[in-house]
Amino acid sequence: MARLNAEGLLVAVAFPTIGEAYSLVLKRLGSQYAIGWLQNLLDRVILISPDPDDYQQATLRILRYPDQTITLFDALIAVLSDKLNQPVWTYDHHFDLMGTARWN
Repeated sequence: MARLNAEGLLVAVAFPTIGEAYSLVLKRLGSQYAIGWLQNLLDRVILISPDPDDYQQATLRILRYPDQTITLFDALIAVLSDKLNQPVWTYDHHFDLMGTARWN
């Protein structure tokens, strides 16, 4: 986060990402920690809500790679990245395959 701030970059998070991450934090660390995590996150990021067309495009993207295990979640993030012309912060090789810019 310090590097992002130093480079003047903002962090945008899609609501499906928050939902998935919150569930993991809740299960592993409990409700008190999860609530604090959620409050902290909401104070520091820009929230993005995918629209129905984004999900449609993500589905089509998955269908382009039938031999890969690309999740709908990852395909949706790739679509949003392309739509916003912003890189994704990830180490997942599927984003390279889909031609999505990565920040590292």
